[in-house]
Parts: sequence; structure tokens; C-alpha cells
Amino acid sequence: MSVNRSAGTLVDVPRGLAGVVVTDTEVGDVRGREGFYHYRQYSAVELAQTRSFEDVWHLLVHGELPEAERGAAFAAETAALRRLPDRVRAALPAIAAAGAGSGPLAGMRTALSLLGAAKGFRPVYDLAADRRRQDTVVAAAAVPTLLTALHRMGAGLDPVEPREDLSYAANYLYMLTGSEPEPESARAVEQYLISTIDHGFNASTFTARVIASTGADVAACLVGAVGALSGPLHGGAPSRALDTLDAIGTPDRIDSWIRERVLAGDRIMGFGHAIYRTEDPRSRMLREVAQRFGGQRVDFAVEVERHVERILAELKPGRELHTNVEFYAGVVMELCGLPREMFTPTFAAARVVGWSANILEQAADSKIIRPVARYVGPGAPVAVPRG
Repeated sequence: MSVNRSAGTLVDVPRGLAGVVVTDTEVGDVRGREGFYHYRQYSAVELAQTRSFEDVWHLLVHGELPEAERGAAFAAETAALRRLPDRVRAALPAIAAAGAGSGPLAGMRTALSLLGAAKGFRPVYDLAADRRRQDTVVAAAAVPTLLTALHRMGAGLDPVEPREDLSYAANYLYMLTGSEPEPESARAVEQYLISTIDHGFNASTFTARVIASTGADVAACLVGAVGALSGPLHGGAPSRALDTLDAIGTPDRIDSWIRERVLAGDRIMGFGHAIYRTEDPRSRMLREVAQRFGGQRVDFAVEVERHVERILAELKPGRELHTNVEFYAGVVMELCGLPREMFTPTFAAARVVGWSANILEQAADSKIIRPVARYVGPGAPVAVPRG
């Protein structure tokens, strides 16, 4: 439900606020029926095909695509912010040890809070626009360093210090693996990162905006967004889509495996989307990225996609169910050497830029987000029983 401000009455709305417009935004939009989404005024897929991650980052937080000179300056600015404050670095072993088994995304919630304190982040309510923007850039630049360090510590390895001479994506792979990546792998990961920077008012983005509406600092807003992303219904599907490929195993098992799961009412991970009623444009682009690598794994994924869509059309007529971004994202990340436990953290390394843009936009509006709930419990008031 929502409140009619003029009348003060309650109005019924769909569960989960599906389709409810809660604010205006200039960050981007998802046109689910058209199979199209954009950042600012540019096609997100076209940006992923033609620009660098740093250029798109500049677009999201500064509102415009940079010319070559400005783009290079912004890339250098963000690269110089990759190293962590000494107090944060010193705390990472304890954070990694405490979160053993939970993964780097859980540890990053704590590390981001510490980063904000170490950097002196103040409530966005009290800051000028330029300082708010700088805080988001500082935090976003540190996220890959935090994630890769926590992952390596959890595996018993020493963290790898960031390099300023590598792009955002190449440096991320370098810090993760300890080896400078091949250009093809770095570009493939960069295209994945660009394609997932922002995607409408998803749960984590909305969470970040709700916190920003209170005037809290940038770190608090990002920590809340990471918490929302950690839920398996939001950011946890790329590795599960690969699990589906592994479970099927061979082409001759595709039909029987899929039919059994669909008839049992199980969800086929990597298929279907809450917004798109056509093919997910991110999936289409990432399929092309995967096919640049080629190989048996990619051929099998394409064959599984074809069979699953045919079976879903047969068993669920009238519903448009296609691959979503997670299906080929998992394939691409696997081809580039990322371990499965880092798939969702890698998603966070991209989405932190989209969260930042939304935090900045929300911070410009001083109105707190404060909906209401309709009470459906026992009748009130009831006298409190005496003890």
C-alpha cells in the first residue's frame, strides 16, 4: 500500500511494490517489454561494447561520458584510490578469519564500515554535492581491493596489492589471481562489469536509496546495499546457473533433466526475469562474449539454452521465459578464471557504481523515505493483562 498524501488514506499496491513508481530518476531505466535498458541516455549494452568501465563510471556519477583526456584523468584518479588505509589493511585478517565460510561479500560489510570511519565519511545530509561524490568514488575504488584481499586471505593466500597501471577490470583480476590477465579476459570481465553497473530499482539499489534518504554516510548506504545483494534471490544466481550445467552434464540428458525439474515446479536457475518479457539484453551480449572464447563449455551452454527455452514454451505456454544475465555471466566468469564463490562479489564490484549514482541522486532530495504498513493483527486497543 502507499499513502495518498492529500487525503491521508491508504491505497492498496502489489506485493513487493511491483510496478509501483516511488520516485523520479535520471540514472537509468529498464524497459522490460522492449528488452532494453540504459544508463543516463545511452544504451547500456552499447556502452559495454564500446567504452571502458571507468568511462561509464564517470557517466554514472558525473552525468556525462568523458572525452579522452578527461576519461584518462578520471581513470588515473580512481586507480590512485585503490590502496586501503593502514588501519583497514591491518583489520582484514581478523575480518577474514571471523567470516571463514561466509565469503568475502559478508566480510566486505564490516570492511566497508571500517573504511568509511577511517576515511572520515560524514552524513551525506551535511555534505556538499562534490564531497558526496568524492566519498562514493573513494568507496567504490576500494571495493575490488577489499573483495580480493578477503577472498585470498580466506584461501590462506597473501593479498595482492593493487596496480595503478591496470584498468579497473584488469586490476581486479590481477588482485584476485596474482597474475596479470590476458587482454581478452580483462575485456570480457570489463564488459560484464559494465553490463551490471545498474538495473533499475532492484532490491539493493532501493535499499541504498532508503538509507541515503535518512542522510547517513556513503559507507552506511553501501553496506545496506551489500546486505540486500547477498540474498540468493538477488545476486546469488550466476554460480547456480553453472551448477545447472554441471547437473545436466551431457547433451543427451538435457531434455529429461529439464522436464523433470519443470514438472516438479522447480526454478531453472539462469532463466526468467522479474522485469523482462523478452530476451534479457545482458544475456544476449554476454552470450556473444562467451562465444568469442568458444569451446565445449560454451557450445554446451548454448545448446542448453535452446532446449530449455523450447521446453519452457511447451510446458508453460504464454509465459516468456528466456535466459537472464546470470546464465552467461557464470560462463564468462568461469572462462576468465574466476572461482564460483567470487561471482556475486564480482557483481558487487560493478554494482557499487550504480549504487553510488543512486545514493548521490537520493541525497539531493532531503525527504526521508517513510512508507506505512497496514496492520492486520488482533484488534486493538486491548487492555494489557496484569502480571
